[in-house]
Amino acid sequence: MELNDLRELMGLLKDTDITELQIEKDGVRVKIKREKFFSHLEVHHPAVHAAIHEKIEAKEIKKEEKAGSEERLFAVKSPIVGTFYRSSSPDSEPFVDIGTKVKKGQVLCVIEAMKIMNEIESEIDGVIARALVENGHPVEYGETLFLIEPV
Repeated sequence: MELNDLRELMGLLKDTDITELQIEKDGVRVKIKREKFFSHLEVHHPAVHAAIHEKIEAKEIKKEEKAGSEERLFAVKSPIVGTFYRSSSPDSEPFVDIGTKVKKGQVLCVIEAMKIMNEIESEIDGVIARALVENGHPVEYGETLFLIEPV
């Protein structure tokens, strides 16, 4: 049984109420158990098992590399709950974009809370590396809005 076959089976189960499926074909036994999402997948075939583990390991390595590169970045977090806006009005240009050099105290965005527009300023000098929130989306207290690479 190939990895594409497993994906196809999981796709078919996604739109049903079936929570568990066990198939044995050509000496390969696959058991798929779903609670809310596909939380459990058992494969009893060395070749398929190895292929799945290789993909998982590759993803974990990429996550570790990404985390290592983001460790030096400064996270700008939301000080309040509200709605995130990249500019002061719908017709205005965004305060900052990815790659924008910012100074400490420069306005990065506004968060509307209780009909009050709260300006969020940079706490450091640096360059905007990532914007993590879409314009007009709600944000929670402590949610990361931007990642800034210090200079």
